[in-house]
Amino acid sequence: MGILDDLKMEYRIGGITQRLIFWNVGLFAIPMVFFSVLSLFSVDLSFLRWDLASTNDWFSLSSNPEDLLWKPWSIISYMFLHAGIFHLLFNMMMLYFAGRLFLTFFTQKQMFGMYILGGVFAGFLYIVSYNLLPAFSVGGSKMVGASAAVMTVLIATAVYQPYYQVRLMLIGTVKLWHIAVVFVILDLIQASGSNAGGHIAHLGGALFGYIYIRLLQNGTDLSSIVTSVIDFFANLFKPKKKTPFKKVYKNNNVSRPASSLTNQPKDITQKRIDDILDKISKSGYESLTKEEKDFLSKAGK
Repeated sequence: MGILDDLKMEYRIGGITQRLIFWNVGLFAIPMVFFSVLSLFSVDLSFLRWDLASTNDWFSLSSNPEDLLWKPWSIISYMFLHAGIFHLLFNMMMLYFAGRLFLTFFTQKQMFGMYILGGVFAGFLYIVSYNLLPAFSVGGSKMVGASAAVMTVLIATAVYQPYYQVRLMLIGTVKLWHIAVVFVILDLIQASGSNAGGHIAHLGGALFGYIYIRLLQNGTDLSSIVTSVIDFFANLFKPKKKTPFKKVYKNNNVSRPASSLTNQPKDITQKRIDDILDKISKSGYESLTKEEKDFLSKAGK
C-alpha cells in the first residue's frame, strides 16, 4: 500500500479532528507546490495567494468591512489558511490536543459546527475591533489561521469540564481550566502587540466557546445551525429516489373463501409462502399443518 493509499485510509477512518487537520495541511501544502511549479513557467497567479503582505487577495479576512462584500467567503476561508509552516504546525498541534479533549464529551458534528461558528464569530469580532477600538484606528489588517477556531474548541471543553485532569510533558498533571486561563491571559497581554488582530480573534473564539457551552446547558445547541446548512445542501444535490410503482388491490367482496388463492394480493401470498418455507427449513416439512401443506401445494401449481 502506497503513501496516498495510507493517507486515504487515515482520512476515512479518522474523526473530524483528523479531517480538519488534513484540510488545513492540504490547503497549505498543495497551493504552495502549485504556485511554485507555475512560477517556473512565469505564470502569475498572485491574486490567488493569501500572502498577508499583498494588497488584494481573495481568501484572507480583511479588517475592512467593504472587502467582505466582494469576498464574503473569506469569513470562513481564513480559518483554513496559514501564513507559514510554524504557524500551521502550532495550530495543528493545538487542534489535535483540543479536539481529542472535546470529543471525549461531545459528538463529531458538534465539533465541526463549533469550529466553524467559533471562527466566524472571531472573524466578525476582529473586523468590529479594528473599526471601533481607538488603538486600531490607523491602517488596516488581514488575518489567516485556525487559532481562533481552535481556541473555541479548547475553551468550550474547559468550561464544560473545568476540573478534567490533563497530563502535560515537563509540567505534570494540571486541570483543564488552568490551561484555558493561561491562554486567555497570554492573549490579553498581547492584544495590543504586533499581532493584535490575531489575539483579539483568539479572545473572540474563547468567548464563543463559553457562550456555546452555556447555551448548550440550557438546551440550545448552536452547532445544529451548521449541521442544518450542510444537510440542506446535501439533500439539494442528492438524486431523488424513484418510488416504485405499487399496484393497489381493491376488495369489493364482503367475504371470500379462505381457500381461494387467486383472489389474494400477490405480496401477501408470497409472504405466506416465505413464512412456510422458513418453517420447513427450521423444523422440516412434517411440522407443517394440513392447511399449510394444502396452501403450499396450490401455490406451486
